[in-house]
Amino acid sequence: MTPTQLRAFATVVRLGSVKLAAAELDVSEAAVSLHIGQLRKEFGDRLFARTASGLAFTPGGLRLASRAAELLSLQERTIIEVGQAAQGRRLLRVAASSLFAEHAAPGLIGLFAGRAADLDVELSVHDPRQFGALLHSRTVDVAIGPNPGNVDGSLTCKPFLNYQIVVVCGPDHPFAGRDVGSHQLREQIWLLGPSAATDLGAVPTMLRRLNVPEEHQRIYQSHAAALEEAKRGSGVAAAISFAVGQDLANGRLTRVTGQSLRFDGTWVTLTLAERGAPPAAAELVRFVTSPRATQAMLRGPGVHVGRFRPSIHITLWS
Repeated sequence: MTPTQLRAFATVVRLGSVKLAAAELDVSEAAVSLHIGQLRKEFGDRLFARTASGLAFTPGGLRLASRAAELLSLQERTIIEVGQAAQGRRLLRVAASSLFAEHAAPGLIGLFAGRAADLDVELSVHDPRQFGALLHSRTVDVAIGPNPGNVDGSLTCKPFLNYQIVVVCGPDHPFAGRDVGSHQLREQIWLLGPSAATDLGAVPTMLRRLNVPEEHQRIYQSHAAALEEAKRGSGVAAAISFAVGQDLANGRLTRVTGQSLRFDGTWVTLTLAERGAPPAAAELVRFVTSPRATQAMLRGPGVHVGRFRPSIHITLWS
């Protein structure tokens, strides 16, 4: 079993077609079929068969599909880490929800990375529902965000910070400084960041409880962009309380008050259990609960550009 064979099989699994896999790998269909045939011979398993509705995988084929992605990711990570080790560097890969990545990650990662001269941190933004798969495939070392709710014994989940989501608007908005009811909020245009495009977290929970219709939701590429629109009086926005404190104090934003208009959320860290997490990930999990880390997340001291390497990929909707 070779990495080339595994890569061919994993690509067929992901794309559901030998033809598409060959095109992506820039090889002939015969070459992909040859690699698949070698795997079938080695395992004594057909792995998959073509049907009218696509590819049907055997139980062994499904197991190999899972292992292939994990092994290929581990190979790529090993290549990177060996190269970095030769240069005296370490890499910690962090997956985060969009809300945490925008408001709390820069301060936390800046302070954490500044404690070790040989450490680089790479941040990527993902739907929290993907956290488990990302960790199991070793695509990332630690995930931070709301609890995805499907955590089993293979993952370690540790809550570390509670936060509040409040409703805000511009100073000239009709709701500024007023108590309003849920029915009034449902009729408003909601200006939202990418955290509203997922099913998990405090913002989606707020929207569901208030029963805000989708046609009244406007999702922007960042939470900051949504708040800028709110300052112009274009609608109401859901915001994390510590992120809008300064704008509330200087009058650029006003909090909308009313019954049940404060929603609480909790961020957690997720890592592989049973010593599956790299030492740097375990160190971050311990560090994130410290008072210094909490202060950094709330205030965001920033980091030198050479120490923080964001790899942000945000998909809002298809």
